[in-house]
Amino acid sequence: MARQTPLHSRHLELGAKMADFGGWDMPIEYTGTVTEHTMVRESVGVFDVAHMGKLRIRGVGATEFVDSVLTNDINRIGSGQAQYSMLCNDDGGIVDDLIVYRLANDDVFIVPNAANASVVAAELQRRAPAGVNVEDQHEELGIIAVQGPRSAEVLDAVHLSSDHDYMSVVTSSVAGSQVLVCRSGYTGELGFEIVAPADALGALWDAIIAAARERGGGPAGLSSRDTLRTEMGYPLHGQDISPTISPIEAGLSWAVGWDKPEFPGKVAVSVQREVGSMRRLRGLRADGRAIPRAHMRVTAADGRELGEVTSGTFSPTERVGIALALLDSQVQIGDEVLVDIRGRSAAFTVVKPPFVASRVR
Repeated sequence: MARQTPLHSRHLELGAKMADFGGWDMPIEYTGTVTEHTMVRESVGVFDVAHMGKLRIRGVGATEFVDSVLTNDINRIGSGQAQYSMLCNDDGGIVDDLIVYRLANDDVFIVPNAANASVVAAELQRRAPAGVNVEDQHEELGIIAVQGPRSAEVLDAVHLSSDHDYMSVVTSSVAGSQVLVCRSGYTGELGFEIVAPADALGALWDAIIAAARERGGGPAGLSSRDTLRTEMGYPLHGQDISPTISPIEAGLSWAVGWDKPEFPGKVAVSVQREVGSMRRLRGLRADGRAIPRAHMRVTAADGRELGEVTSGTFSPTERVGIALALLDSQVQIGDEVLVDIRGRSAAFTVVKPPFVASRVR
């Protein structure tokens, strides 16, 4: 049976279409994917992302420990800042991508993906040295994402801090509960992710939804979250990145601390960086009306196999089919390729994401 977030009953009351996502019964859409997508781009949308993992790492040496197991260099950020990073296996494949919150020198909060939360927790607990505690707070906490150009207005309306820099995190309080507010998100818009105790999440959701509706916004489901992130070229674990796809292949070398002495997979990833990879994640934009989907074959005009689509959708903003695809590294930006869409070849141009300009900063 799929797990439920603390907001599950509210989604049912709102008439959400529900479906299994990473083992959780989650709202896919309320009024329609395109409507909710446009709402986030033009006003503000509110997402239940309480299915995401929550890990707290504390104790003397906690920061150094996290730095030794994740790819990015945590010393690039200070207390009160957040960072995108990855956990790799020894072969250099991406076990998960995640957000790291450096709350203090010996206090780190990590948000892994829902489907990988237990895997990441177990791996960090296995590797943690004496004196460093890795606490799985998946059930204790929830997360609400408020995304869109009017998201700061919504936070102000519910008395949560909105005046801070991109990828910074502050501690705030609402109705007597302490919450973390990070200026971040998965949409390419101005946005915030609010981590709050599970028992306070319902009242906070209600207040945020009311404030969003007053500004032309409202609840948004995971279907629009997917089209929004695809327009930005943000990878989804299990599709665009996986334990068999490396940071180099995924174009995520910027999230690797190359000068660090260690992290799992460093040797394999460093070798691939030196000699080059056989594959590379690229963007595809339809030349016509075709809409690509995951696992569709990508070929050259002469029929040569180039790779496959990892994520594909219709872009509500650009009104065209777009995709992320893992392709032969010889394929370059500007090349023309063909995607096999149910037995018919459709022309696409290789492009560099994002497909829509980011407004996160």
